[in-house]
Amino acid sequence: MTTEVLDARALNRATLARQLLLERAELTVPQVLERVVGLQAQTAHTWYVGLWSRLAADPAEEASALLADGSAVRIAAMRGTIHLLTTGDAALLRPLVDPVIERGTLTAFRRKLDGLDLAEVSAAGLAAFADGPLTFAELGRRLAERWPGHDGPAMAQWVRAAVPLAQVPPRGLWGRSGPVAHLPLEQWTGQGLRAAPVEELVRRYLAAFGPATVKDVQAWSGLTRLAEVVRRLRPELVVLRDEQGRELYDLPQAPRPDGDTPAPVRYLYEFENLLRGHADRSRVLTVDFADQGYSGVNDIPGAVLVDGLVAATWRVAAGREETVLTVRPFRRLTAAEQDEVVAEGEALLGFLEPGAARREVRLTAPVPG
Repeated sequence: MTTEVLDARALNRATLARQLLLERAELTVPQVLERVVGLQAQTAHTWYVGLWSRLAADPAEEASALLADGSAVRIAAMRGTIHLLTTGDAALLRPLVDPVIERGTLTAFRRKLDGLDLAEVSAAGLAAFADGPLTFAELGRRLAERWPGHDGPAMAQWVRAAVPLAQVPPRGLWGRSGPVAHLPLEQWTGQGLRAAPVEELVRRYLAAFGPATVKDVQAWSGLTRLAEVVRRLRPELVVLRDEQGRELYDLPQAPRPDGDTPAPVRYLYEFENLLRGHADRSRVLTVDFADQGYSGVNDIPGAVLVDGLVAATWRVAAGREETVLTVRPFRRLTAAEQDEVVAEGEALLGFLEPGAARREVRLTAPVPG
């Protein structure tokens, strides 16, 4: 039996369809968050662009209201990074990725945690929130009072790993913000953690990011040794291959549009899920940002999809007189592509800076390389 081969364009279009980036959806914010298994959201606000690029309606007020009432939370989840999730998904997914967060925390802070009973630290940390939200600095000081001579920040980080902590408003509200303060998920939302098999996480991933390899699932989640999990699921999955011969797994009813399906220009925020959801990102990213002059963790640009691939970066500079969105292409754009990039950029500025006296989209010359 011959296994179907997906070429690069078909794989690209399938992924964009799952991520709601082929056409804006008539969905609610919770429906989008559940469809794409949350949005990476370690910045206070730029993830709003991720919702705007996927939804037909302006998502800002709805998303902000969900954060305000605890229906959605920003919480450490996949890969130990902050994600915006519905509260139900936070309760489901966080226990599954706890080993990733604990492993990363111990790798970074093991020496500073030596000599401590970590279960006692976890219990003391949980109890510390009884009086209300705390920043990690405040939590660390309280723990250092209990265990003088030990590193307060390291203990606070262990509590973050052991106890699901949600960032609480006003942090992350649209047009507002506040200190990075936390409460335990159940205390803030009333939602207890839910036990689920790891197979559920794999299914959710394939629905949002597939077709994909085992390595892709592992890169997205941070979990290891998932080959056996996928092997157990194999009878219920579609098995495909990419042009390199690698096995790709997918859900039978998941959309796999033709590779010639038009892909509109879309602006992606700097920590966009699409760019962090696979071990091999070449289905959407064929240029290394480092080759374009960006230095890494603290210098990550927004990206622009043109014909489904990252073809430019973007940044917004807001001044008193005008707000400018600067787009740096990686290649020479056609006249039609330039028009679409500018039109979508103008719409983005209208979303981000509706009160600006003057707004402009500027395209620079293509980056040499």
